[in-house]
Amino acid sequence: MAAEQTARRVTRRRVRTRANLLDAAFEVFAAKGFGRVSIEEVCEAAGYSRGAFYSNFASLDELFFALYRQRADLIARQVADALAGDGTALDVPASVDRVTEVLLLDHDWLLVKTDFLVHAARDPAVARTLLEHRATLRGAIADRLGRDRGPDAPPAVLGDADAAARAVVAAYDGVTTQLLLDKDVDGARAWLKQLLTALLTEGGARSGSHPERHPARAPGSHPERHPAGAPEKHPE
Repeated sequence: MAAEQTARRVTRRRVRTRANLLDAAFEVFAAKGFGRVSIEEVCEAAGYSRGAFYSNFASLDELFFALYRQRADLIARQVADALAGDGTALDVPASVDRVTEVLLLDHDWLLVKTDFLVHAARDPAVARTLLEHRATLRGAIADRLGRDRGPDAPPAVLGDADAAARAVVAAYDGVTTQLLLDKDVDGARAWLKQLLTALLTEGGARSGSHPERHPARAPGSHPERHPAGAPEKHPE
C-alpha cells in the first residue's frame, strides 16, 4: 500500500512538473521564438533543473511538439463542443456564434503556432504531426456539416462537407494571420463570424442570415475617404 501511495505521489509530481515546463516554455517561445530558446532558459523560467527537463522530454523539439499538441487539441475540442449544441438540423448563425466565441484567439499562441508552422515546412516529420492535428480539426467540422440536410446546409459551391471544412479552417488561418499583425482580438472575432456566415450560407448576409446591412470592416483595413461634399456611395 505504501509503495502504491509513493508511486501515485511520484506520478502526480511528474504530471505537475511536465505541466509547469509546458507553461514556462509557452511564455519563452512566445517572447523569443522557437530556435532562439535554449533548454536552460525553459528550465530557468519553470524553476527546474535540466534533470527535471530530461525526465519529461528528450529534446526541445519534443517539448515544442507537446506544447503544440496541447493547444491544438484544445481548439479541436472547443470546435467540436460548440458544434454539438445543435439538434439534428444545423443552425449556421447560431453555430458560428458559438464557435467564434469559444475559439482560442490568443496572440501569444498564434506566435507559437506560426513558429511551429515554419518549423514544419522544413521538416517532413513535423509536417506530418501538424497535418494530423489539422485533419482532426477539419474532421470535427466536416462531421457536423455532413449531418445536416436542412435549409442551412453548406452551399453547393463549396462541394462536400470536407471541402466546406477546409474553407472554414482557411478562413480561420487568414483572420488569425491578420490578428498577428494588428492584435485586434475583438475585430478578428467579428470578422471571422462574418466570413464563416458568408461561407456557410447561400449568399451570406444577402440571404438575411446576418443582421447587419453592411459588413464589418476587416481588421487592419481603413474606411474609404470621400472628397469634401461628395456623397458616399453604398453598394446596391
